[in-house]
Amino acid sequence: MPIMTLFSKQRGLWEMEMGFRSCDEKRKVQFESSEPADFTVGEDGVVYAARSFQLSTDPTEFIIYAQDKETQQQWQVVVKLSIKPTFAEHSEKDQKKIEEIVFPRQHFKPSSHLQRQKRDWVIPPINLPENSRGPFPQELVRIRSDRDKSLSLRYSVTGPGADQPPTGIFIINPISGQLSVTKPLDREQIASFHLRAHAVDVNGNQVENPIDIVINVIDMNDNRPEFLHQVWNGTVPEGSKPGTYVMTVTAIDADDPNALNGMLRYRILSQAPSTPSPNMFTINNETGDIITVAAGLDREKVQQYTLIIQATDMEGNPTYGLSNTATAVITVTDVNDNPPEFTAMTFYGEVPENRVDIIVANLTVTDKDQPHTPAWNAMYRMTGGDPTGRFTILTDPNSNDGLVTVVKPIDFETNRMFVLTVAAENQVPLAKGIQHPPQSTATVSITVIDVNESPYFVPNPKLIRQEEGLLAGNMLTTFTAQDPDRYMQQTALRYSKLSDPANWLKIDPVSGQITTIAVLDRESQYVENNMYNATFLASDNGIPPMSGTGTLQIYLLDINDNAPQVHPQEATTCETLQPNATNITATDRDIDPNAGPFAFELPETPPSIKRNWTIIRISGDHAQLSLRIRFLEAGIYDVPIIITDSGNPPKSSTSVLKVKVCQCDINGDCTDVDRIVGAGLGTGAIIAILLCIIILLVLVLMFVVWMKRRDKERQAKQLLIDPEDDVRDNILKYDEEGGGEEDQDYDLSQLQQPDTIEPDAIKPVGIRRLDERPIHAEPQYPVRSAAPHPGDIGDFINEGLKAADNDPTAPPYDSLLVFDYEGSGSTAGSLSSLNSSSSGGEQDYDYLNDWGPRFKKLADMYGGGDD
Repeated sequence: MPIMTLFSKQRGLWEMEMGFRSCDEKRKVQFESSEPADFTVGEDGVVYAARSFQLSTDPTEFIIYAQDKETQQQWQVVVKLSIKPTFAEHSEKDQKKIEEIVFPRQHFKPSSHLQRQKRDWVIPPINLPENSRGPFPQELVRIRSDRDKSLSLRYSVTGPGADQPPTGIFIINPISGQLSVTKPLDREQIASFHLRAHAVDVNGNQVENPIDIVINVIDMNDNRPEFLHQVWNGTVPEGSKPGTYVMTVTAIDADDPNALNGMLRYRILSQAPSTPSPNMFTINNETGDIITVAAGLDREKVQQYTLIIQATDMEGNPTYGLSNTATAVITVTDVNDNPPEFTAMTFYGEVPENRVDIIVANLTVTDKDQPHTPAWNAMYRMTGGDPTGRFTILTDPNSNDGLVTVVKPIDFETNRMFVLTVAAENQVPLAKGIQHPPQSTATVSITVIDVNESPYFVPNPKLIRQEEGLLAGNMLTTFTAQDPDRYMQQTALRYSKLSDPANWLKIDPVSGQITTIAVLDRESQYVENNMYNATFLASDNGIPPMSGTGTLQIYLLDINDNAPQVHPQEATTCETLQPNATNITATDRDIDPNAGPFAFELPETPPSIKRNWTIIRISGDHAQLSLRIRFLEAGIYDVPIIITDSGNPPKSSTSVLKVKVCQCDINGDCTDVDRIVGAGLGTGAIIAILLCIIILLVLVLMFVVWMKRRDKERQAKQLLIDPEDDVRDNILKYDEEGGGEEDQDYDLSQLQQPDTIEPDAIKPVGIRRLDERPIHAEPQYPVRSAAPHPGDIGDFINEGLKAADNDPTAPPYDSLLVFDYEGSGSTAGSLSSLNSSSSGGEQDYDYLNDWGPRFKKLADMYGGGDD
């Protein structure tokens, strides 16, 4: 028999939850209520109030049925509901009716060891509704141990919600064991709490094994459904049949999805626009799938539908369920249900003859399908009127027009008009079931316009064969052109010469007769592979005038008009008979049969030629020249050779071969100095080199003479001032500078500058400047002579240098020089007079005027002039 646990809470209007538990947890029991509209029972045996209602003072009764699914055993129980007094009105008697949870007994063996007894029952969970209004703390259950009669016990609970986060939700009276909740619970945050109750004595010793307490938070319908998106977008092809899937909308509810509070139902509230039917779509109330329910979707009429979708919990109960809405936007996509249609039955165009790649007509069509889609894009093709393929039709991607284009030139004299039959269809075939023809047809009438065409030569190019050597004034051929314009009034063509590289030809401007004006020569540089090309121009007088060109090719036949020549024209041989052979080759500008084989021979005069030389033919083009005598003196010899070709009649010439005879080694190579000439350095080159050397020597000689003359002019100049007053640099005698690198112990005081203004005689004894030289005997050195009036400062420097070189007391040039006191009475004046107005003011500077105009300014500044 199932055991029932009943509890209820007052929340304004009564909402009741009841627990129905079976003693055997493994048994699967199915529950039913006798009043399903008011009370329902979940699979876990919890009884819920299906709606909010006001209880009367009289008890409300209903029956709960339970059936075992395996054994089909049935039970039933009568549930009576009555108003429960508030906590403030509880009497002591009512408080004692709160459910108690008793710790299971512990049995002790004789060994006095504490051993846990296996439980034979499970404490049922405590079901607590969420969002309870209190008052708080609200008592839930009392935990008690049957040993509290003999011992003073203390009770406590542990776990999340008690002493673990979130702490303080559940508290227990440590003396009475009363478990209470301190604030409202939210199932969407924590759906259940797992606590453990403990009983200890006053010393903290455990007297009972802990027991587990499960507190389930009973869901209340306190959350509205929420759509995942506020706006849903879907598509459906136009013309879709009823039952075509469109899209799926989804909403979620934070309440328990296994209870009525989280069971959602969908429905369509409105449809805009409402054509062609106000109910074009329906929605599966459980899954949210939207499908079509009516035919007539036409994108050309309605391109988009907007649906307002509502989701309601409590299985869609409009009275107790909470709801929310979202928008579904359904776009009707295009299918090819409209073929292209020409806007006219006949189109017209015109094209000038001989023109290609031009548009001659525009074919316009209309299509109701969505632009720039395969169902709208048109393709054009010709079905007749163009057997030679002179036209093609391209599609303008922007306007969808057909562009009739000429791809092959058209001759007005042959075709004056074309009548084309064209068809237009879409890139994709029409949708099934469409009752329109798949294509549209039209006619295109194209008129050909006559234009002035260029004349053309026939044949072009024209080839003729002619022997070379034809003299000027002979007629070669007649080269004429034709005018393709048969329907235009034009005069005869005029001819002119356009290209004649050798200027051999002329053409008659009326008849086109070509005549020579110079001798035709096959060996000319303008002839290539015996062919000479000339270009002529034919022009008409049309509007605008047109012209055409033609090429005349003259194949020149060779005649024997060129004598053979020897090659090379210079050769080298040895003085002795062996080795002394020289190979020569005959060349002829003519071609076979007027060229080789050639005949080689030496002339009879002068007699020394055949006496000294001999020539032997070794092939048709080659011969070998060699010495006939045992020895020939070294030098350069001119050997004439007679060469005759094989023409008819034959042609011969005498070519002079310059042969250099030299001394040779065993290999036949020249060993004397003169071989430079034979190697290619001729007499002219040697003369040019000698002239260059002579010119260079003359230039050097002229430069030397000029330098000597310049030195004489410098020596002729004399200084106009006394040497004592000479302001130019003078070589001054300095005292001993040191003895060399080994002389390291020298007196640095010798570097002090002497007083060049005040003489020693006028200074008091014992008073000297710090930079003067100490008083001691000066070494006596030979006095170096100075030129009183040097004519040139260079001579003056050279004489000072000579005196220094001859001074036996001078230190080596690479030794460390120590500058010493220079002594008084220096020939150089004091530099301080340049910056002092009082120094040298009485000196006569008039001699500066004698130095020329460059020193006149200095004479005026220091000579006391007016300026």
